[in-house]
Amino acid sequence: MQYQHEVPQTLTFSDSTNLLEQSAYKYQLQDREEPNLYRHLFDYESVPKVSFNHRFVPTCMPKEIWITDTTFRDGQQSTSPFTVEQIVHLYKLMHRLGGPKGIIRQSEFFVYSEKDRESLLRCKELGYDFPEITTWIRASEKDFQLVKDLGIRETGVLVSCSDYHIYKKMGLTRAKALDKYLGVVKSILDRGIYPRCHFEDITRADFYGFVVPFATELNRLGEEAGIPIKIRACDTMGYGVSYPGAALPRSVPGIIYGLMHYAGTPSEMLEWHGHNDFYKVVTNASTAWLYGASSVNCSLLGIGERTGNCPLEAMVMEYASLRGTTDGMELPVITEIARYFEDEIGYEIPPRTPFVGRNFNVTRAGIHADGLLKDEEIYNIFNTEKLLGRSPQVAIDAHSGAAGIAHWVNSFFRLEGDNTIDKREPFVAAMKMRVDAQYESGRTTVMGDEELENILREVDFDRYEELCHKRLHKKSK
Repeated sequence: MQYQHEVPQTLTFSDSTNLLEQSAYKYQLQDREEPNLYRHLFDYESVPKVSFNHRFVPTCMPKEIWITDTTFRDGQQSTSPFTVEQIVHLYKLMHRLGGPKGIIRQSEFFVYSEKDRESLLRCKELGYDFPEITTWIRASEKDFQLVKDLGIRETGVLVSCSDYHIYKKMGLTRAKALDKYLGVVKSILDRGIYPRCHFEDITRADFYGFVVPFATELNRLGEEAGIPIKIRACDTMGYGVSYPGAALPRSVPGIIYGLMHYAGTPSEMLEWHGHNDFYKVVTNASTAWLYGASSVNCSLLGIGERTGNCPLEAMVMEYASLRGTTDGMELPVITEIARYFEDEIGYEIPPRTPFVGRNFNVTRAGIHADGLLKDEEIYNIFNTEKLLGRSPQVAIDAHSGAAGIAHWVNSFFRLEGDNTIDKREPFVAAMKMRVDAQYESGRTTVMGDEELENILREVDFDRYEELCHKRLHKKSK
């Protein structure tokens, strides 16, 4: 099948640039017998390379941006499966975090097991407008009908777009892959379901030879059906880069600009999904927003395949930074989510993880501790107590005294109200003697949580177990 659409070149005045612009060139499918694997960038025996063509595209942040979630789909592929109750609870927390405007716009579910479907229906019964429940399915008639029976408006479907996947995984050519994908999308449209096409491995794909022609055809199908088709640009391997002037296929600005300018995909139909293999996932997601994508796809705590997805809590903070407002998002829920993962799910969060780690706002350097005690604004990133329900902490050193140790106990074991520990407790005095002995012997560094926990265990094991029990059974408010 050929996809040739002759479009006359016209001149139009752009309201966004205030310039007279020539209509975009329409790229046609470039089929080929052998795959283009971009071996000059991805030779597999070396670290992938970043090339530059010094072509710059304008930023074009949409009037409205939002976050979508894939914790219960991509996220679950990297952890022990959640229970139904855990999924429902996390969904409730996301609803609160997203606020009344639904900044967390959608949440993506699997539908293959009985547990998946029960979780979906339980969340659906809550009646929340946001996050809207969506699904992810295979390209099969059975899956189409399953989504329809569940009453879901939108579903994701995998449409791999790099030659690595088209030729090496599926054994197809570009033309055959395009025909197959369009047939699948037509079947979804025929059932009145809104398709979300996951352009897998877009950062290794021939952008103008396959991605743009495919996106153009999808937009045409959507117009004919009266159902807009969403495109999720998937940086499956984390190869995307945000650098100005970087060349395709790795350029995030180039991908977003190209899908909008050459394929005609509107911002609200464009979503970015990244992975963190090269530590670029948050920057790439923010870049996608800046260059025109309305939506970025995330997961709670960044859980997901291999190195994970973009952390949802990170993009909540990025939203507030870029917009200058939280738009009603309930930020302290981030702390509730982190504690629920640790206390109820048993997921171990690295302690220095921004915003959610146990030690993210604990100062250990003596000079920092001194400054923090004088005025917390000197070394605390923002009012973490107000915004996240997490007060800044000072690590224990030679000058902490009994009060400092008691403060550490209360903080570490999350004791509040009548449960808090007083500095006059006998076990606090015993801990202080152990701490003082180390510094009298010449120690100069601050003491870590693990060390202090071991000291408490040694001086009063019964009290230690009691405190551990209180922490374990403390519920999120």
